Amino acid sequence: MKWFDNTALTIVIIGAVNWLLVGIFRFDLVAYLFGNLSWLSRIVYTVVGLCGLYLISLFGRIRGMSE
Repeated sequence: MKWFDNTALTIVIIGAVNWLLVGIFRFDLVAYLFGNLSWLSRIVYTVVGLCGLYLISLFGRIRGMSE
C-alpha cells in the first residue's frame, strides 16, 4: 500500500499547486490543459478529490504507528 500512499500524495500535491495558481494568479492549470469543465478535467478533479479523501486515513495510520 505504500506505493498507493505515495501516488495519492503526489496527486494531492499537484492539486494543491493548481489551487495555489488559482488563488494567486486566477489561473486554473487543469482547465487550461484539458478544457473548462470538460469530461477530462472533471475526471482529473475527481481523482484529486478522491486521493485527498483517501489520505484522511493517513492521519489514523500515522497516529497508530506512534503509539
